[in-house]
Formats: sequence, C-alpha cells, structure tokens
Amino acid sequence: MGKTTFLQDFKTFAMKGNVIDMAVGVIIGGAFGKIVSSVVADIIMPPIGLLVGGVNFTDLKMVLKPAVVQDGQEVAAAVTLNYGNFMQVTFDFLIIAFSVFLFVRLLARLNHKKEKPAAPAAPPAPSKEELLLTEIRDLLKEKK
Repeated sequence: MGKTTFLQDFKTFAMKGNVIDMAVGVIIGGAFGKIVSSVVADIIMPPIGLLVGGVNFTDLKMVLKPAVVQDGQEVAAAVTLNYGNFMQVTFDFLIIAFSVFLFVRLLARLNHKKEKPAAPAAPPAPSKEELLLTEIRDLLKEKK
C-alpha cells in the first residue's frame, strides 16, 4: 500500500458521494428547520395561546432579578428565566423530529418495495441431449 498524504486522504473522503449528499441534506435541513420554526411560532402557537388566555409563549419568563434603574436609565438588565422560549423551541424540535421520522419511514417503505425479489426465472429449457435421454428412458419403460 502506497503512502498518502493527509490532504489526499481528505480529498478522497470529501469527494465521496455520501459526504456531498450529507452536506446537501444538512443545508436543506437548516432551511426546513426555519420553515418549521415559522409554522410553530406564527401558525400553531397563536391559537394555543389564545385558547389558554391570550398568552404569547415567547413572552413567558420568570424574573430572577429585576432590572436596576437609576435616574431613568437602566443600569443593569433584568435576569430572567425564559421558559416560554424554551417551550417554543421544544415544539419546533418535536415537529421537525416527527417530520423527519415520517420522511425516513416513507423512504424505508419505498426501498423495501424496490428490494422485493422478482419472480423466480423459469427454468431453462432442456438441452437436446436431455430431450434425447428422456425419450430413451421413456422407451425403455414402455418395453418392460
């Protein structure tokens, strides 16, 4: 086995089809994540917030330390625990995970259908020698 350099090994790795497919998947996945985040934030969560009393989930927070204000100027910002934003991101994750699950399941079903073996091929026709031997056998059986 010949020696290869680090750069040659990396080039071989990077140019494989699987790595390029994975990169495309990551880029599309990032864009898909933004779409799902918008669906959750702009379409799903407002009706849920309305049902529970007009709450905007991203505004839900617990103030651990209030802001310090002196002479009308905010000196120190408030320290808050933003659990509403956490809920929003959790809903995003669940919807993305469910969508990916459905997509992978669909691909698995499609691949399973492709992998079904074709009907067994018909046995090859007997050769001339086999036909002749079969005739001889049948004639010998008749003579007995």
